[in-house]
Amino acid sequence: MVKDFAVNAGSPFRSLVALGAGLATAAAVIVGAVLAVFAAATVAVIAVMASALLAFAGLAMRARRTVRTPRRDDGVIEARHLGGHHWVATGWHERR
Repeated sequence: MVKDFAVNAGSPFRSLVALGAGLATAAAVIVGAVLAVFAAATVAVIAVMASALLAFAGLAMRARRTVRTPRRDDGVIEARHLGGHHWVATGWHERR
């Protein structure tokens, strides 16, 4: 039915309609390609930010491990001030 209508009624404009359809198809392909590039760029930016986040988390964990276990082998004990005239010495009972 559509073929008969296009052949009978629209034959003078058939080439213009075909040209318009081709231009619309090309525009749709270009818009799709641009959207695909934006989607890929978004994924790439997310991947870079995630890797930076993991790198900073690794550095933080390494720093935390370093600060958490201070070992002094020079015979010095540690004392902490509790306020007023109160001090607590730690490390004096450990054998080195």
